[in-house]
Amino acid sequence: MQKDEKVISSIKATLDKVRPFLQRDGGDVEFDSFVDGIVYIKMIGACEGCTFIDNTIKDGIEVILLEEVPEVKAVKPVSEKPIK
Repeated sequence: MQKDEKVISSIKATLDKVRPFLQRDGGDVEFDSFVDGIVYIKMIGACEGCTFIDNTIKDGIEVILLEEVPEVKAVKPVSEKPIK
């Protein structure tokens, strides 16, 4: 398994840990990609369009991923992903 594959596997496993908390409120998170240390995610369900989405990403998901996966530098919504 290549390094990025291991990192992505760790990211997905960590997202699986936070998923039940989001699902409790009718939402969920979907992994999109990992590019240059940034994890891009898509918030779905009740989380999509929620006024607290930025807090959920920065104060929740990002904090946990930064602790659990050292290669992660930031977490951003897929809407902020640069177009190539």
